[in-house]
Amino acid sequence: MTALRAKARAESVHLKVVRNNLAKIAIRGTEFECIDAALVGPTILAFSMEDPGAAARLLKDFAKEKEAFEIKGLAVGGELMGADQIDRLAKLPTRHEALTMLAAVTQAPITKLARTLNEVPSKVTRAVAAVRDQKQEAA
Repeated sequence: MTALRAKARAESVHLKVVRNNLAKIAIRGTEFECIDAALVGPTILAFSMEDPGAAARLLKDFAKEKEAFEIKGLAVGGELMGADQIDRLAKLPTRHEALTMLAAVTQAPITKLARTLNEVPSKVTRAVAAVRDQKQEAA
């Protein structure tokens, strides 16, 4: 459990071990009210405000290591998802990965245009070199 908390701190995930009754009172009237049914037995709530998939990746990895650890469910945007849906959230790219993908997508057309424009002088140079080689062979 200490290792989970240390890893959570490193990834900016907030972990809270909560009493179910207090959690039910706290979530009443909020978008997280949908998790009310999942608040049975020992409960750890994980929140990540910076990266939506960080908490899911952290808990998924921990559940692989510890078989006794059970993911009951997850709430996203006021909708309760089953524990089997954690892969959807865990596979979301991090903010850095998403920005990198966006940069690559926006840069691709510009790179292709530059290559195309650069190809014209190269073709002319190759054509002139081919004509020169033909004239040298003929002579």
